[in-house]
Amino acid sequence: MDRNNQMDRRVFISGATGLAVAGAGTPSLALNGGEAEALVNSAVSQINQIIASGKSESAMLRDFERVFTRYADVQIVALTTLGPARRSASKAQIRAYISAFQVYFTRKYGRRFREFIGGQIDVRGSRPVKSNVEVKSVVKLRNSSPFNVVWLVSDRSGSPKIFNMIIEGVNMLTSERTEIGAMLDRRKGNLDQLTADLKKLG
Repeated sequence: MDRNNQMDRRVFISGATGLAVAGAGTPSLALNGGEAEALVNSAVSQINQIIASGKSESAMLRDFERVFTRYADVQIVALTTLGPARRSASKAQIRAYISAFQVYFTRKYGRRFREFIGGQIDVRGSRPVKSNVEVKSVVKLRNSSPFNVVWLVSDRSGSPKIFNMIIEGVNMLTSERTEIGAMLDRRKGNLDQLTADLKKLG
């Protein structure tokens, strides 16, 4: 694998870690492959349009924010990435963290997807996995050979949402939770400080 190929794959893997979390609380609504594939196709279509739009970074980030908010359960992503610290946090702290995380999340991954200008994401089919559905796609980037991306979709939160991505065996939910955990550790468990810093990062 050449250097450019390695760099493009690392960019995608590091940048996509946020579209992630298993839904919780309500029973499955018997999501089928067609519904999950339609959801991912719609999300991917909008992402492809954004990266091909030629808009400024600020305009693209606003567009990506709308896509992420619509197709990913960002609130549950935030709660899951917070991990055990969630149990000792107050309701006010949780609300503030979710708000800050949403800004951080949509801006961070919007910037990463913007790096795919000139590339394309193609959906290639789906299959049921337990109560979820895996939707397979192929990502084609400039100066890189194509690689597979799996989007995991669940309706446990009440409607179909993307709750995780797996890129060549790399679990994005696990990676993002580890990253947020490390950020909290560096702040000695101070959730208020993490929340304030996430706002700045966004």
